[in-house]
Amino acid sequence: MTFPVGRATRRLAIALVFLAPSLALFAAFVFVPLTRTLYISLFFTTPTGRLAAFAGLEQYVELLTSALFRSGILASTLFALYAVPFGIALALLLAVLANQRLRGINFFRTLMSSTIAVSAAVGSLLFLMLYNPSLGLLNYLLSLLGLRGIAWLQDPGSAVVSLSVTTMWLVLGFNIIVLLAGLQGVPEELYEAAKLDGASGAMLFFRITVPLVSPFLFFLLVVDTIQVLQAFTQIHVLTRGGPVDATRTIVYSLYLDAFQNFQFGFASAQAFVLFLIVLVLTVLQFRYIEPRVHYQ
Repeated sequence: MTFPVGRATRRLAIALVFLAPSLALFAAFVFVPLTRTLYISLFFTTPTGRLAAFAGLEQYVELLTSALFRSGILASTLFALYAVPFGIALALLLAVLANQRLRGINFFRTLMSSTIAVSAAVGSLLFLMLYNPSLGLLNYLLSLLGLRGIAWLQDPGSAVVSLSVTTMWLVLGFNIIVLLAGLQGVPEELYEAAKLDGASGAMLFFRITVPLVSPFLFFLLVVDTIQVLQAFTQIHVLTRGGPVDATRTIVYSLYLDAFQNFQFGFASAQAFVLFLIVLVLTVLQFRYIEPRVHYQ
């Protein structure tokens, strides 16, 4: 009876040895900062970041009753609703095109996936020039068509859309690479058999392609949602939370409270609430969407 127990203990010890580096990194870069953030959120702080007085849940109550925080939730929600589904749909369309056997397709694949090598700061600066109301390329093209220019970043409605388009472009390369890997795993025999049965191109796409790459689509849904909710650089470069707080997401709001207002406890409370929001969204995605994913 002791032999199986000893073997199980030995296997557990070996597993822990191999997991130790990953667990150490997780503790150093995730668990410890998260615990520290929660701890700081329970205190008022001085402008230098020192803990001043115990606040308990007072800062959480202030946060949840703040109109500015509700505005931040709305901005983050709109940002995610624009950037995530449309970004994945665009990447899927381009990945399907990149999966075709055509002359020069390798150049097309490289071009479409090249955005993965562009940092968020550089990409945001490129779009800042494109969105310039006086010298930007977009308004110049509109003027050639006899149309009035658009205040891409100065109008609250268009600012959120412009920010979402920038984010879609920044994650496009990664999304295409992931989806292209999924498409290349779909057996050609399925398409050939469906064509023999008279299936149209639309039927091939919705009945074969989408179901078989649904694990990759679900992966991107989870990853892109987290990435968009944590986005900072493009907001800081393009809009700085404006106009009239239209793009002041939760992340940018906690940045302003921490590094401009020096309310580190209040900012930590926002960070922990954001963590809970991301956690709940991820759990809901796995609970209600993941069961519909088709695994081969």
